[in-house]
Amino acid sequence: MTDVQPNQAAGRNAFSLVLVSLMKGVVHAEDAPKNWQALLDLQARVRDHVAPLGLELIVDEAEGYAYLRQRVLGEGEPELPRLVPRRPLGFQVSLLLVLLRKKLAESDAQGDSTRIILSREQIADLARVFLPDSGNEARLMDRLDAHLNKVVEMGFLRRLRGKGGRDGRDGRDGRDGRDGKDGEFEVERILKAFVDAQWLSEFDRRLAAYAEHLKNESTGAEDAEP
Repeated sequence: MTDVQPNQAAGRNAFSLVLVSLMKGVVHAEDAPKNWQALLDLQARVRDHVAPLGLELIVDEAEGYAYLRQRVLGEGEPELPRLVPRRPLGFQVSLLLVLLRKKLAESDAQGDSTRIILSREQIADLARVFLPDSGNEARLMDRLDAHLNKVVEMGFLRRLRGKGGRDGRDGRDGRDGRDGKDGEFEVERILKAFVDAQWLSEFDRRLAAYAEHLKNESTGAEDAEP
C-alpha cells in the first residue's frame, strides 16, 4: 500500500474543506482566512469539479466572498436537477433587499467605509415609507423582525453581537458577528451580486410599484371591514 505524503494529505483536506464550505453557502474571506486562501489557490480545480454538477464558482476577491450558483446550460446540454434551489421571496423581504441594496450603492457612491451598520429602528424607518399605516407599531415591528430573520438566514444581513453579553448568533457557522449594540445589523456586500446594477437602475420604478401594491392592499383591507 502506498503511503500518503503529509503534503498530499493536507492538500486533499484543504480541497475538501473548500468544497464543503461552498456547498454549505457563501464563503467569506474574513471568516476563515486560511480557507479563503485555499479557495483562491484551488479555484481552477474547484471549477472543474463542480462543472459536471451544473454549477459554477463565483469569486469576488475585492469584496471577499465566493459562492456556487447554477450554471446556465449551453444549447443541447441536458438539463440537470437543481442543486442550488430557487428561493421564492415574499413582497416584504424583496422590499427589504432593495432598500438595503440602495444603502450599499449610496455608500459606494460616497466613498464611505465598506461596512454598513444599521439599527433595527433605522431599517424600520427605511421600510416604513412604503408600508401602510396600520396604527399598530408593535405589530409592525414584529413583522419586521420576522422579515429581518429571513434576510439574515439568506446571508444578506449579519446580526451583530451586543456588548452587553447577548450572543446574537445568526445560525451560520462561526458568523456570530462583531461587537455592536443589540439590534444592530451589518449589510453583507454579497447582496450586490444578487441585486445587480441593472435591477438597481430601475429602483425608483420598482419602489413606486411596491408603494402602489401596498396602497392597494391597505385599501382592500379597509373595504373588507364590516
